[in-house]
Amino acid sequence: MTVSDVLTLALGAVALGSGLLVVTTRHVVRAGLWLVVTLGAIAGLYLVLTAELVAWVQVLVYVGAVVVLLLFAVMLTRAPIGASADLDRIRWPGAVIGAGAGAGLAALLIDAFRWTRVATPEPGNAEKIGAALFRTWVLPFELISVLLLAALVGAIVVSRPDIGARPPAARGGAGPAERRPG
Repeated sequence: MTVSDVLTLALGAVALGSGLLVVTTRHVVRAGLWLVVTLGAIAGLYLVLTAELVAWVQVLVYVGAVVVLLLFAVMLTRAPIGASADLDRIRWPGAVIGAGAGAGLAALLIDAFRWTRVATPEPGNAEKIGAALFRTWVLPFELISVLLLAALVGAIVVSRPDIGARPPAARGGAGPAERRPG
């Protein structure tokens, strides 16, 4: 067993364990922090596979942006952060569905590859990926950035009732300037 095999197994175990903690913890902020550990372990797996650019994109985009956006949204909306008695549900249906989905995906993977060796493609580098991203995929890349910006602005507007509210005069009531002392 080589060093890369040991690292792959260790990082895979960390990713699976922290991923399990993401979905089983009752505290939303802790779930977000366990998600950071999971995504960091996946970035480590990319480094072991010598995909350095993908690893750093994983760190920057998912750990740096998505998790921060998730935690920002939780804090911005002032949602209850801890466990809530009214949201507790029976766990066994979710466990059965998750185990069934996992077994189905494993059967599909085994059936698709039938334990054969798959030829690996020629390794790429950052120059090839950058050329493909900024020549071929530049429009979808920019559209996604605009979509994420619109989602962030929408989350702020939805979470703040004072933004977009009509002034008292527009609602038909007398505003402070229209009131006359009696």
